[in-house]
Amino acid sequence: MSAAQGDISNLLNGVGRVALLACEVFRSIFTVRLNWGELMKQIHFIGLKSQFVVLTTGASTGMVFCAQTFYQFHKVKMDTAALSVVGVAMTSELGPVLAGLMVAGRVGAAMTAELGTMRVTEQIDALRTMATHPVDHLVVPRFIATVFSMPLLTILAWLVGIGAAYLLSGFLLGVEPAFSVKHMFFYTDVPDVLMGVIKALVFGALIALISCYRGLNCGNGAEGVGRATNEAVVQSCIAILVANFFLTLLLRGLLYPTV
Repeated sequence: MSAAQGDISNLLNGVGRVALLACEVFRSIFTVRLNWGELMKQIHFIGLKSQFVVLTTGASTGMVFCAQTFYQFHKVKMDTAALSVVGVAMTSELGPVLAGLMVAGRVGAAMTAELGTMRVTEQIDALRTMATHPVDHLVVPRFIATVFSMPLLTILAWLVGIGAAYLLSGFLLGVEPAFSVKHMFFYTDVPDVLMGVIKALVFGALIALISCYRGLNCGNGAEGVGRATNEAVVQSCIAILVANFFLTLLLRGLLYPTV
């Protein structure tokens, strides 16, 4: 078997194992009593403690995108349309993708390292000896917390990004604020918002599943934990970017049937 065939085989095996973990997680959600204390702890860690990085990313992206759009639109006397482009782009594309990438880098790495350390120190084996399934006790709360937090963080990125773009366009670039807001609400439709929320839910599920899978199946020792953490972040980011493309095509067809 060539190196390329081996890589493809490993990729397919990894995707299959993550899919099996997803099936097990969904089964546990509806059949096992949820650990509410662990869930609240994970929501606090994933949601509240990720606000700063999402705020910074959303504000900087909104301002940069608004400035670049304004400079191009100013050539054709369409200054007030710059905020409209920012609104559509932030709600349907940039908001969920950037929030997902930031959460994958911050939360996914920590999640993998925590579970990987538990595996190396045989804490997961200890759970099994006490008749406690690791997926029920460790993975399900992290999965639900990530899926719950991602849409909220995405909405936060929207508000901050659009708000920063509004301030930049109105007070620094000299665009009429009233017309900018009017055009933004006219061109930013409800399907754009729904698309962003759905993407955020999917991205949260991907981050949690990939990170937990890598943590539960890491190699021995500190080197194995470090390698698993690196793989979890890289694979989560790639999964988000690939899934975003297919979700855009699918949701555009469903939410905009006449386009």
